[in-house]
Amino acid sequence: MEQKAPLNEHNKAEYPPMHTAEHILNQTMVRMFGCPRSMNAHIERKKSKCDYLLPEAPTAEQMEEVERRINAVIDRHLPVSIEFMPMSDAASIVDLNKLPEGVSETLRIVRVGDYDVCACIGAHVGNTSEIGHFKMLTYDYADGRLRLRFKLV
Repeated sequence: MEQKAPLNEHNKAEYPPMHTAEHILNQTMVRMFGCPRSMNAHIERKKSKCDYLLPEAPTAEQMEEVERRINAVIDRHLPVSIEFMPMSDAASIVDLNKLPEGVSETLRIVRVGDYDVCACIGAHVGNTSEIGHFKMLTYDYADGRLRLRFKLV
């Protein structure tokens, strides 16, 4: 008889293409700026926003490159996969700092091809070809926080 791993309940219905795009955005920011994943995110169907801690404001050219890289990843048509593993195993491949207190010992790990991996209980597409394209709407920088607003087109 198959047993189901005990997982935390998820209390929000995300729009899978936007939520998966957020994963790609997070990894792009980590790779380009060496910053942690988003410290605050508001992910919605029409438009979304994410905040990142950066020591200085990025240039307009860097922000154009963020958008270009995200769309290049999306255009690779990467599979999005899910696996379950004990927290002790996950600690060697994902950052566990943002997990809520009292989280279950079994984590749901989401991989976007070979580009991103993180612990997540949200809804995702099966392949990046289902996302559309990422469009940066606006961004601003103040007091070490970069806020990005974006949508999918």
